Amino acid sequence: MTTDREPSEEGQSSTAVFASHGVDITPRKDHGVLKVVKRLGMETERPMIGDKMFVHYTGKLLNGKKFDSSLDRKEPFTFSLGKGQVIKAWDIGLSTMQKGEVSLFLCKPEYAYGAAGSPPKVPPNSTLLFEYPVQGVGGIVHDVQEVQP
Repeated sequence: MTTDREPSEEGQSSTAVFASHGVDITPRKDHGVLKVVKRLGMETERPMIGDKMFVHYTGKLLNGKKFDSSLDRKEPFTFSLGKGQVIKAWDIGLSTMQKGEVSLFLCKPEYAYGAAGSPPKVPPNSTLLFEYPVQGVGGIVHDVQEVQP
């Protein structure tokens, strides 16, 4: 489902938005990664395993506290998709996206940083929220309007 509304605009918590609009994109359908599309992408092609990804992201805890954002650094994060260079939720979630798409993801701990967390900013067993505008795949970076969470 596509929505242009921020969770706070409706007065709903992020978890309520995902409960009503989120799509389970995990292979096991265990609700470990839920996706809400905010803006559709420019193309129908999706990235393939091994593609170099260029993404901006904002990561938040369930209480809304931001723990990291590439937007603060003004530079997209780059990695190779499906190669275990990022948390499982990223490999799963970003493989479903198109260039220019903006999506929100709710990620359970087993698809994020698990029991260890990522000290000092991500406590153990944290469910995380991510927003991604995908800027490019395969070495080509597209100009995408930055979306502020």
